Amino acid sequence: MRVSVDPDICQGHGVCRMSAPELFHLRDEDGQAYVTSEIVPAGLEESARLGAASCPERAITVWDD
Repeated sequence: MRVSVDPDICQGHGVCRMSAPELFHLRDEDGQAYVTSEIVPAGLEESARLGAASCPERAITVWDD
């Protein structure tokens, strides 16, 4: 499974970070979300889905390899 955050859509609400802090991080300068790796570690698939579902801007995409 993979996950990504579209920086053109993200508004920095931080809800993804609150939902799945092990996957989503926030930039200090603008609060926008990012992932350190598109590859979702085994066992964190549901966290990736939860983070994507919680995004009010729908800036997060999750897909299977």
